[in-house]
Amino acid sequence: MARTKEFDPDAVLRRAMELFWQKGYEATSMADLVEHLGIGRASIYATFGGKRELYLKAYDRYLESRPDFIELLSQPGPVLPAVRTLVEGYAEEAAHDELRRGCFVVNTAVELAPHDKTLARRVEANWDFIETALTSALARARAQGELAADRDPRALARFLLTLMQGIRVIGKSSDDPARLRDAVEQALSVLS
Repeated sequence: MARTKEFDPDAVLRRAMELFWQKGYEATSMADLVEHLGIGRASIYATFGGKRELYLKAYDRYLESRPDFIELLSQPGPVLPAVRTLVEGYAEEAAHDELRRGCFVVNTAVELAPHDKTLARRVEANWDFIETALTSALARARAQGELAADRDPRALARFLLTLMQGIRVIGKSSDDPARLRDAVEQALSVLS
């Protein structure tokens, strides 16, 4: 007869995500996971697979837990204030991350994507998603006359995506929120 799980897999996955987010993949040992998750190694393997499979599930959980900015960007009315809110939100979140975790996706891109094709594809898919959402919003802004007709929504979206990911990197290593605010203000001025 199979034993029932004596833990909540969803709660354990959330804790695994937090640990990987804080320490990274390589710096997190199986012993760290056992201690932090409060379950045995055999339970981790039986429920999630190995460390890599757990990391992939934690990555997916992170994406699921992020706010849905598509709703913000697709609201009726002016678009550029929503874009500004999104970019400023990235800077605010980065500036107030007391644990200096950065972004799980950016951390994955830097640590693992260069040598892990599966994670590289997942990172690219996430960035494609953000780029597409921004391109759509900026095309709508151009159609509504908020953005000059000669502005390329896709190029601007790529610029903002790069800025937003850079914000995550700077926020992880700098304790100067003015650095982020100034960069955001300068970047958003290209939309005017």
